[in-house]
Amino acid sequence: MESVYDDKIVLITGAGAGIGRALAIAYAEQGALPVLVDKNEAGLEQTGELLQEAGYDSLSFVIDMSKPDEVAGLFRDIETILSRLDIVINNAGFGIWKSPYDLSIDEWDDVVNTNLRGTFVCSREAAKLMRTSGGGAIVNISSTRATMSEPNSEAYAASKGGILSLTHAMAVSLGPDRITVNAICPGWIETGDYDKLRPEDHTQHPSQRVGKPADIARACLYLTDPNNDFVTGTHITIDGGMTRKMIYEE
Repeated sequence: MESVYDDKIVLITGAGAGIGRALAIAYAEQGALPVLVDKNEAGLEQTGELLQEAGYDSLSFVIDMSKPDEVAGLFRDIETILSRLDIVINNAGFGIWKSPYDLSIDEWDDVVNTNLRGTFVCSREAAKLMRTSGGGAIVNISSTRATMSEPNSEAYAASKGGILSLTHAMAVSLGPDRITVNAICPGWIETGDYDKLRPEDHTQHPSQRVGKPADIARACLYLTDPNNDFVTGTHITIDGGMTRKMIYEE
């Protein structure tokens, strides 16, 4: 069956594991060519091997998203090799869980420069390619931590909150070039051994289960479908209902 993703080129950052790997597989299954980006070379190779074993092509680039020069070089390579780009999923990111009393400025910068600045630079460079070929779609992976917090998550929360603001700002700026920009806020998405989760891990969610990377992949497929180009500048929370649950101590 023909897919809207046949022959589309989709760049996925943080593709070396977890959600990024699931995204690469999901888009490949829909007929797209995944361009895999990660600073973890071993993880990137493993994702590429999984795709190859399943009969899918891909391209891989070892890039540190906190380094703008490397990101700019990535897009020069993409333009030379592929000449166009249709979709970007800004998934790369990490957190440092440390008291604000102890968090160093260098640690703050590492998180913010990777998660937030990396998302901006990647989106800007991608848009330069997209506008020359009729537009495209950008999806930024934020977090429920953009709107709610646990202790000692300041750098991560700030970066993910910034991604939400960046999303609606770029949606307005890039709209005339027919580029949609949206975000996804995942909650607990288990990327390890799902079978080792406890019953209480699942039942604390109104959905009665912990999330899976495939839940995020399906949302990305929706947001990047060209038939859904009326959806832009917004975000979808995928957390099993947890951000809408009132929790009392008993």
